[in-house]
Amino acid sequence: MPAIQSSSSDLALLARLIRAEAEGDGQLGMLMVGNVGVNRVLGNCLDFKGIRSIPQMVFQSPGGFEATQKGYFYQAARSQDKRLARRVINGERFHPASNALWFFQPPGNCPAQWYDQWNTGRFKAHCFFSPAQSVCPNVY
Repeated sequence: MPAIQSSSSDLALLARLIRAEAEGDGQLGMLMVGNVGVNRVLGNCLDFKGIRSIPQMVFQSPGGFEATQKGYFYQAARSQDKRLARRVINGERFHPASNALWFFQPPGNCPAQWYDQWNTGRFKAHCFFSPAQSVCPNVY
């Protein structure tokens, strides 16, 4: 059973997002960004209360993804991007993004906390941050 419900257009939208946000970090980095997106739909907590679908998550503003807000969300989803999106929609999780709701690319080391969320690790350019389980139990 999938972690979240999705249509074929939702799958393509998530695939475009993970490509735009993390293509330079390879497949594993793209899967981790997909984890963050799926967690935002599952979470219904903090900045993501009421986000219940992939389109709502992708286009959330403010608080959404840089790709959709800064104009580099324009490439079509390729078949390999869709395969990656399908994996995270189906519930596969990849550390350090397993329970993360945020990621960003700092100029240096990852901070221990970012907006009161703990760093769960870094993969290539991105640092990942997860809420406490007591605050957002749906992402655990």
